[in-house]
Amino acid sequence: MTKQCSTLTKISDGIYQLVVRYPFDMFHMNSYFIQGENGFTIIDTGSKATESIDLWEKTLSSGIKVEKLVLTHAHTDHLGLARWFQEKHHVPVYISSLGYKEMVRNRNADGSSWFRSLLTTHGCPEFPMKQRKSETDIFDFEPDGLFENQQSIKLGDETYETIWTPGHSSDHFCFYNRRQQVMVTGDHVLAGLSPIIAHWSENDENPLKDNFASLERLKVYPTKLALPGHGELIFNMADRIDEMISGHKHRLQQVLNAVSQIEKTSWQVCQEIYGPVQPPQSFAPLLATITRLIYLELSGEVYSELRDGKLFFHSSTI
Repeated sequence: MTKQCSTLTKISDGIYQLVVRYPFDMFHMNSYFIQGENGFTIIDTGSKATESIDLWEKTLSSGIKVEKLVLTHAHTDHLGLARWFQEKHHVPVYISSLGYKEMVRNRNADGSSWFRSLLTTHGCPEFPMKQRKSETDIFDFEPDGLFENQQSIKLGDETYETIWTPGHSSDHFCFYNRRQQVMVTGDHVLAGLSPIIAHWSENDENPLKDNFASLERLKVYPTKLALPGHGELIFNMADRIDEMISGHKHRLQQVLNAVSQIEKTSWQVCQEIYGPVQPPQSFAPLLATITRLIYLELSGEVYSELRDGKLFFHSSTI
């Protein structure tokens, strides 16, 4: 860096962190700066919000040079300012070809009607879905380059491997540096909480099954430091992955127990497991419950019946 930037925290040699805050959803996201001879590679941007833009302007005005922006996936809290970077600061933006397909889907399709139908079918009462301003136009740009699975990519001066890790999103990628044993995990592996595994579109079939496979896939990579998209750094990634898998299996057993005697909708199961939470606080628990019931149904452990527009689930033991 040409001079010390007060907004950045040094993580290790050549790697810095910027915590980008915004007034909704997760309220913050970790962006990473990887140093190179031609400037920094930035990983993810945070959501589009005035306070986030102010932070980025302060950071960029410190004199640091940015070579490119690379995105882990196309969710709004990671891609939200990519178009702004490209248009205002002329920073090239790179995303996976799968992520680009998600961008196109989000800019061209109205997913809210499908999503409302999903929630209604699973027994949820009327769900307040407020569309934030410019939430669609953040996808309305063309990336400068695309990458694929198991491809080498330069982040700063270091070579990283691209690893497709569907689960939290169908287009999610992690990046691994073998020399430093550093893994950029995005939203795939977090410390202290598990990311939402949900059906975000009609194209998602069994995201929890995909997530299990993706978590196991990462365990073969020796990792001294994992850089997650939210929360604290991870220094024991394999152990954390085992904890996450165990947590998912615990919840699956709870869901299975909930429908072992009486058939229930996903909403009823969610209320039983998480307590009487109401929209919008129940958003994440409900999506997770729906995903788990679909996983169990596709595994042959529960069955569903559609009556009066609602799906009722029961175990095979009823």
